Amino acid sequence: MDKIIADFELDVRGQCCPYPLIRTKELMDELEKGEVLLVIANEAMTPQNIATWTKKTGNVLLAVEEKGGVFNIYVRKA
Repeated sequence: MDKIIADFELDVRGQCCPYPLIRTKELMDELEKGEVLLVIANEAMTPQNIATWTKKTGNVLLAVEEKGGVFNIYVRKA
């Protein structure tokens, strides 16, 4: 798999639900169609919450990578 290049990065480590998703939504609203946001989180529910949200909004969850309890979540603006 090719490395995903993110246009923007959002670091929400140390933030609890629902803040990582709220911050993700706010930033995604500012992105242009096709741009990719990398969300860096260490809250276990964040990948699942973002996955559910992308299904509802039509945005695309490209990948979730987990390393040492830190999640890199890549989302493309629809």
